[in-house]
Amino acid sequence: MDDQTRIEIEAAAFRRLQQHLMEDRRDVQNIDMMNLAGFCRNCLSRWYQEAANERGIEMDKEEGREAFYRMPYSEWKAQHQTEASPDKQAEFETAFRENVLKDQS
Repeated sequence: MDDQTRIEIEAAAFRRLQQHLMEDRRDVQNIDMMNLAGFCRNCLSRWYQEAANERGIEMDKEEGREAFYRMPYSEWKAQHQTEASPDKQAEFETAFRENVLKDQS
């Protein structure tokens, strides 16, 4: 497989993942994804932002989120995010520390 085809296939797989998370499984909360898988929609939006920045495209955190969520993050939260239990929040602190903070050090 040539590089261009590989890139196109990877991009198609990313778009399908994005569709799955944004349209098919809106019920799945970010905190549950982070606690189980070590990443969530916010991680994907951050990775999108970082990839843009690495290519010289200025994009801040909110712009990255809006690009991934296809709406302002505040709208997504209001429409789809529910309050997390104290247990889930405690699990999240560990998952965030182990998966996000270690990537930034």
